[in-house]
Amino acid sequence: MRDVRDQQLIDVLAELDGLTNWESRPRDGMRVGLDPIHDLAARLGHPERSFRSIHVAGTKGKSSTCALLEAALCRAGFRVGRYSSPHVEYFGERMTLDGHPAAEPLMASALLRAMEALKAARADNTAAAHATWFDVLTIAAFVLFRDAGVEWAVVETGLGGRLDSTSVVPSDVAIITNIELEHTEVLGKTRAKIAFEKAGIIKPARIAITPLPASDEAGAVIAARADELGAALIVPVLPDITTISERNARIVGAALEALGERGVRAKGGAAAGKPLGAWLLDRATLEAARLPGRMEFFDVEVGKGDKARTVHVVLDGAHVPFNLAAVLADLRLTPDHTGACLAVVSIARDKDAEGLLGLLAKEGATAIFTHATDRSRDPQELADIAAKVGLSCTVIADPLKAYAQALETAALSGQWVLVTGSLYMTGVVPRP
Repeated sequence: MRDVRDQQLIDVLAELDGLTNWESRPRDGMRVGLDPIHDLAARLGHPERSFRSIHVAGTKGKSSTCALLEAALCRAGFRVGRYSSPHVEYFGERMTLDGHPAAEPLMASALLRAMEALKAARADNTAAAHATWFDVLTIAAFVLFRDAGVEWAVVETGLGGRLDSTSVVPSDVAIITNIELEHTEVLGKTRAKIAFEKAGIIKPARIAITPLPASDEAGAVIAARADELGAALIVPVLPDITTISERNARIVGAALEALGERGVRAKGGAAAGKPLGAWLLDRATLEAARLPGRMEFFDVEVGKGDKARTVHVVLDGAHVPFNLAAVLADLRLTPDHTGACLAVVSIARDKDAEGLLGLLAKEGATAIFTHATDRSRDPQELADIAAKVGLSCTVIADPLKAYAQALETAALSGQWVLVTGSLYMTGVVPRP
């Protein structure tokens, strides 16, 4: 876990933490609305209009899709910003420039200006007086991008889409990666209702991309919204059997092809002047798009000398059954992960713990339950659920001790270790 070092950034983040932060609170009481972010944007000269943007929503793969778009646009020679959430190891993961965390003084400056706008709104008693932590962070990212001369921004929704702070961007392309049941207490209890919220990021007469066909319950809602707004709807066809990375690449490739067909051309290198397209997704681009906590692989040597054993570790913050099922399906295709799995698991209180643990049980896994954040469900509650679904488990409340025990057990048993259930849990784990 990398710490923030710039004192000015430390100070402004401490002030920011005094605002309502729905990332760290139960979502059932969440209040959402766009008036505060619009007020902040106006006070700061509408930074979100200073660059072109691609907006990404969906249940699974948002962050990885955004990272791949960022890497591809960088490969094409553009100055690129990416705004995403949450961060896993370091706050700077939320605001990147050309694939790297923005410099801390730049983040501090942008956040200070956003906080000044909030304070002015409080003095004037306008909508931004009620801005949340995420509102201020979002507009600060756009201020940073404007100041840095960003040409394209890739923006990940925080939650939903229609009423998410990020939808202030006048995006050229809206991507909806998929729709499954998540955050139902806020977004609705059916895929159709959730699709309505996520389709709220589509802008009039622009481009909308989703792999969900109109014959699908959620895809029909997205298609209807695109038609209503006169947006060009593109539905890339995915094979029945595809990995998460292949799926993301097909969606991103469709977005790049659409932009290329509309006259967007590469700026730098030997390919300058060439229309954007899936050709940008070469090996170097795919490698540059890797993110912590999303299908992150490494090996750990446990023990010394003749007793040393290599343990294969996978970190993936899958927190809904749909996500975890996709991760497990991908891992079955890799030779290091065909044997028995030992999962280190922490799950937030608002997630479908029974669905997640049921998948691990079907996989023949064993589990160690732990406690990653204040929003995490009590590990003993997880153990009670595990007993119902037939998942063998132990409880170690301290996440670092739980991970250490998993490595020791796996070294003796020949298992591989999966850390999952929460992105915050993946952030706790020390990398070799």
